[in-house]
Amino acid sequence: MPISASRLSRRSFLALSGAGAVGAATTAFAMPAWAVDATRPGAVRPPRLTGQDRQIINRIRPARAVDDLTYLTEVIGQRYTGTPGEDRAADYIAAQLDQAGYTVEVERFAVPDRRIGTLSGAGLDARFGWGVGSAAEAVQDVTVSGSLRLAPSSSPADLPADLTGVVIMRVVTQTEDVTPLAVAAAERGAVAVIATRRDATAPSQAPAFVPRLTVPRVDIPVVGVSQVQKEQLLGLLRAGEARLTVTTMEYRDTRSSNVIGTRPGRKGAAGRTRDRVMVGAHYDSVIGSRGANDNGSGTALCLELARVMATSPTVADLSFGFWGSEEVGLVGSRHHARNLADAERARLRGVFNNDMIATSWEPAEKYWLLELNGRSNPVNQAVLAAGDRLGYRTKMGEIFPMGRSDHASFSEVGVDSGNFGWLHRDGFFLEPEYHSSDDTVARNISLERLTVSMEIQGCAAYALATS
Repeated sequence: MPISASRLSRRSFLALSGAGAVGAATTAFAMPAWAVDATRPGAVRPPRLTGQDRQIINRIRPARAVDDLTYLTEVIGQRYTGTPGEDRAADYIAAQLDQAGYTVEVERFAVPDRRIGTLSGAGLDARFGWGVGSAAEAVQDVTVSGSLRLAPSSSPADLPADLTGVVIMRVVTQTEDVTPLAVAAAERGAVAVIATRRDATAPSQAPAFVPRLTVPRVDIPVVGVSQVQKEQLLGLLRAGEARLTVTTMEYRDTRSSNVIGTRPGRKGAAGRTRDRVMVGAHYDSVIGSRGANDNGSGTALCLELARVMATSPTVADLSFGFWGSEEVGLVGSRHHARNLADAERARLRGVFNNDMIATSWEPAEKYWLLELNGRSNPVNQAVLAAGDRLGYRTKMGEIFPMGRSDHASFSEVGVDSGNFGWLHRDGFFLEPEYHSSDDTVARNISLERLTVSMEIQGCAAYALATS
């Protein structure tokens, strides 16, 4: 992929910071108020903190993280790769880093063209995401409205002869090709077709998707909804006649971005070549999801720790990396890691990656440590030590071999890294809201877990950066 990196000035970022904190958003939560030496929620004992730990913990402000999280998820909303929502999130992140005093670099890289859509209409629950996938073979860049009607099957023979002004929805019970249905619906006057997938195995929920058609062209929009959206639409039909508006959008020659903020180390001999420690998270979301836990939570954690550590004395340089296009294959972090100069890669002491660190799902009470090959390294050892000092060691798993997030991009090029977050106590199970249209702040965020994660990661990263 072509590299297009630019370093933006502090003044140019301040112009973006009208996207600043949401302010009133913090009133939706009771802020954690435990004392520095108090036993944290879920911990097995009071903490045994170092002086360095106290420097970090005393500066963490959960309300600021909630402001970031609310802006990303409720104001911007869906942040799918290569779309304006992802761009707005990158601008917001860059502005916050610049205001905190970091040197900010934005790496731009090409991604494939994207086709998405939205649903709107009276009765749709605004608490959920209403982004949908748009079939490439169908009509893009249009807005149509019509009355919603269920198709009894995928067979055109079961459709009425006249579908003028109708939005047809097909609810599938297995994998089906909706192409014949879409072609027939268009010929009979329908204005759009909504496709669904088979429901996921509980507790998971099927996400929104891009339908694949087997003909070159269908002259109406064909969109794919999530399981949560499907249930909402069925509820509208049960309540009476429903009218929907379907909009599709195509984005060509698209770009995504990584945003990296860096500040120099301030301890040790002047002029020395310093190592670097990085804390990171991806900020994009999947189609149809506001991505509160995945991964607004990790993004908010990194932004708050960037503020906390902006002036903290460290031996190593300190960076905060925010990766675009993670949800389509770790694209942003791989672009960054694989394009690091040898000297830069050699001085990167470790990468702390944070993905899904604040779910409110009750069984997710275990703090997992993931490493691509399940190996111990300075990053996960620092996290284990910080967790132990905070009283969480018995709530933390051993190092588990897994990729599936941006830490893998750095492990692949020989940089020590790890991924961290709250998951099911009994195994690698994800919350029902994972990749779902109800991954929202109200439905899927525990401010206590977010705050504990900030403490663990802040203490661990600072310990490694000062050693």
